[in-house]
Order: sequence, then C-alpha cells, then structure tokens
Amino acid sequence: MTTHTGSLPRPDDLTRTMFAKEEGVPVDSGALAARIRSAVAEVVRKQVEVGVDVVNDGEYSKPSYATYVKDRLRGFGGASQPLQYRDLVDFPGMARRVFGDPGRARRRAPACTEAVAVQDAEAARTDVANLRTAVAQVTPQEAFLTAASPGVISLFFHNEHYPSHEAYLFAIAEAMKHEYETVAHAGLVLQVDCPDLAMGRHIQFADLSLEEFRKMARLHVEALDHALAGVPPDQARMHLCWGNYEGPHHYDVPLADILDIVFAGRAGAVSFEAANPRHAHEWRVFENVRVPDGKLIVPGVIDSTTNFVEHALVAARRSARHQHVREGREAADHGEHEADPAQPVPRLDPALLGVGQMDVQARGRQPPPARHRHLP
Repeated sequence: MTTHTGSLPRPDDLTRTMFAKEEGVPVDSGALAARIRSAVAEVVRKQVEVGVDVVNDGEYSKPSYATYVKDRLRGFGGASQPLQYRDLVDFPGMARRVFGDPGRARRRAPACTEAVAVQDAEAARTDVANLRTAVAQVTPQEAFLTAASPGVISLFFHNEHYPSHEAYLFAIAEAMKHEYETVAHAGLVLQVDCPDLAMGRHIQFADLSLEEFRKMARLHVEALDHALAGVPPDQARMHLCWGNYEGPHHYDVPLADILDIVFAGRAGAVSFEAANPRHAHEWRVFENVRVPDGKLIVPGVIDSTTNFVEHALVAARRSARHQHVREGREAADHGEHEADPAQPVPRLDPALLGVGQMDVQARGRQPPPARHRHLP
C-alpha cells in the first residue's frame, strides 16, 4: 500500500498566487479558492494514475506545512524569528542556498503575542470538501489530510505570551483540536506532521543534552495526544522528519533515540524518512525494537531531496528490508523461525517510476483492508 508525506509540487500559476498572498499582495480570494479546488482535483487524479493508494490534496491550500496556521489561528502578531539549523552553521554557503529557497524565503512565522485560539474554522472544512469532491471522481483506497503538530507550531512561532513552553504547547494543542477532529470526522486519515520530534533536536533544542531533549519530546507527544483525544488512533498517523532540505544533517538525532517516545503516542501509524543517506540504514533499528501491537510503520522508501528518479526496485528493496526485519522480530517474539530474507521483494508497479519527488512510502507486501474506502 503506497502513500506519501503530503506536500506535492504546485502548478506554477497557483505557486505565483500563493507567493503573492504571502508577500501581502492583494489577491482575488474567490479566484484563488476556485484554483485550489481545481488543482486538488488534478493532483488527486495524478496520484491515482501513478499507483498511490492513500492520496491527499497535495497541501495546495497551504503556503507551508506548518506556517499556514497563522491564517487559521489567532494569537500570532509579533515579528518572525529566524531559525538556526545547527548542521548548517559550519556551512554558510549551504545555509544561503537552503534559506534562499523561494518557499523558505517567503515563509512568515510571526511570534505568539496573545492567547492562541481558532480564528478561521472554515478553512479545515474547505480542505475536507475539496478532497472529498476530488476523491469521489477516482475512488482511491484511502485519503488523508495533513496538519501541523502543536510541537512544530511552537518551533516556528516563537512564544512571547505564555509563561512557559508547556503552557504554550498545550494552548496550541487545544486550538488545533478543531482541525484534527474536522479531518477525522469526515472519514479521512489525519497525518500530523511532527518534525519537532526529530528536526527539533538540531533546531529548537540544539543546546539540550539528549536526555533533556527526550524529556521535551515526551512533553510534545503528551500535548499531541491531548489534541488527538477525539480522533480514533487508526485514523491518525504521525510523520517524523529531520528536515526536508538538502543539507549535511550530521546533527540529526538517531531514530533509535526517539522511537520509544513516538510509539508511546496515541496515533496508530508512524511514518519516517528511510531512504536518504543519513537515515537509510535505520531499518536495522527494528531488529531490536518491537513495533507495538496495533501500530503501523510507514517507512519512506523514496528520497524527495534528490533529482534522481529512483528505480522501483530500489524502493522495493528498502521496503522489503523493513518488512523482513519486522517479520523476523515478530517470529522471534512468538518462538518461530525468522522470516526468510530470500523471499521475493515487494512487486511495485512500474508506474511508480513516474512519481519522481513525491516521497512515496510503502507499507509492506500485502495491502491491509482500506479503513475508509467508501467515504461518507
């Protein structure tokens, strides 16, 4: 069963309009809404055509996976605070290239200066309606929408109002309940983007020790669980990310150092990067870590930061490694023989070769029954 992490390339005209809006240029809101609606229909159709089973709206209504919340929540009226990526400090040329990216250069993240609360309750409902309309035309196995985690919002939007990080975090969590529950109640899968649990180590909490960071990560998961209280676990997945940028990443926290904390969360599935040069080896973590009952892992088997269109067999081999090591672990837990590593690798449709930078992910050889095949 294939899916991806959410953000897909926008049509050029939509990108220009979204950039203009971020820069404060007046745009025709009705025309923008109509273009988002038609673009979502186009990208859903394309996902189905290339063999993606669990599709989304490409995040087309959002200028960024996290900073979009400034338009949906009130409380953010201060100045933007620049982020420092620890791995880029030693490479100023690389830093200029990363932060010179057109999307990052236009990203606005005003500091929190007053109580956080829902400001635009309709935006999440519009996202749901656009996706449901598009899905009705092509009937994929499942559909999902993404939303920022409380922790990653706290990473991008500096706190200048609340007395503590914990108070700020839980205020965001309370405000994000509306969006999370709107997605889930529509019968869609909710993906909560949680770079704070991985990328946050070398940005937000770079000065902490590992144990101090793990303590903060537990707090972030507690806040997320609070926000997900009204969302069934099997409709929620967490996405771990060390930063979707082309950099050295030599300060990335290892998956093994955070996985137990992530698995303790309420969400029923965890997706993570498993194809890039810094983390592709971490399938071996699952030789020693048992995936809890009722949890799914969703390893990312195509890297979205390379211009290579990776061969389908490369993605299949990455998927097979995770599947084999998990089967071997489960067999050992039950006193059975380990899975045979010589078993055939998963058969991926050649159409996946056309996916390019969609960061397609695989969940094993046999697709589980779709939970939301027929959307209400």
